[in-house]
Amino acid sequence: MEAGIDTLDMLGLAASLPEQVAAAAGWATNLEGLPEHEDIENVLVLGMGGSGIAGDVLTAVAGPFMSVPAVVSKGYECPSFVGDGTLCFAISYSGNTEEVVEAATQAAASGARMVVLASGGQLASRAADWACPWIALPADIPMPRAGIGAVSIPPLVVLERVGLFPGASGWIEQAVAQLQRRRDQLVKPQNPALDLARAIGRTLPIIYGGGDVGATAALRWRNQVNENPKAPAFYGAYPELCHNEVAGWGQHGDVTRQVFTLLQLRHDHEHPQVGRRVQLVQEVLDEVVSAVHEVHAEGEGALAQLFDLIILGDFVSLHMALEAGIDPGPIPVLDEIKRRLDE
Repeated sequence: MEAGIDTLDMLGLAASLPEQVAAAAGWATNLEGLPEHEDIENVLVLGMGGSGIAGDVLTAVAGPFMSVPAVVSKGYECPSFVGDGTLCFAISYSGNTEEVVEAATQAAASGARMVVLASGGQLASRAADWACPWIALPADIPMPRAGIGAVSIPPLVVLERVGLFPGASGWIEQAVAQLQRRRDQLVKPQNPALDLARAIGRTLPIIYGGGDVGATAALRWRNQVNENPKAPAFYGAYPELCHNEVAGWGQHGDVTRQVFTLLQLRHDHEHPQVGRRVQLVQEVLDEVVSAVHEVHAEGEGALAQLFDLIILGDFVSLHMALEAGIDPGPIPVLDEIKRRLDE
């Protein structure tokens, strides 16, 4: 591993996730201007990329306990159901993500009760125009994907404060405790994330997870492999993949077993039949992929187990980058696309 290749200290930022989550829990505790519980008919989360995954965390962890539906929208359009009964989180780390700015502007015009999460930019300015709460995200986090705690935790606290997700603070404390335990394991010279990165090697990871928690973790792993080592990766969710994707492994086994490694993300909140499906799919794929690896979440509660999988995946992807001699921080192709869109 080449010293100094990690120019943005992405490895250090990943190691600081427990402290980031703990700090973020306090950012919404004194927020003013939140709607009353009885005025909320639905919840909308607007966001893209490393900021948008906050919506997936919200729906995976809080969604099952909420008395109103929660929807994640990743695009330019605001859903047509949005109105004065909507609690809308507009999340963009920079505050300038064009899809989020456009959709949030539509949501505000439709009467939604807005909560903005941004470090500054257009969204912060519009929060003032909308007279809505603004949670100022730390400006010293260089990439949105390194701020997953910063963008994901405050919305859960807001939901707790308005009575839609009671007990969120306790779940967050459990998540911090588990992140600390896992971080202390992962920063050792020899650790399971480095071992898994080396096992994946030059193959392409396909990441499967069960239910909303597993699917969100698998999405995060895919995104991190894309952005950190700049490598292709793919993800799927149980039980849906048993109704389509598995059939796609029926041929080309001589090729796929040289190309792909399957990663199965497991947690304690899977439906019993999902666990059975995981085993059956492993039997089917064992001969047509290079290897199959199971990763088991630890911790108390769904949020703790989700963040346990997240920090594991972050470290795996970072070690994949560093083992390949790639700086995990910069994402020049994404910057170039944005630059050309701005022309």
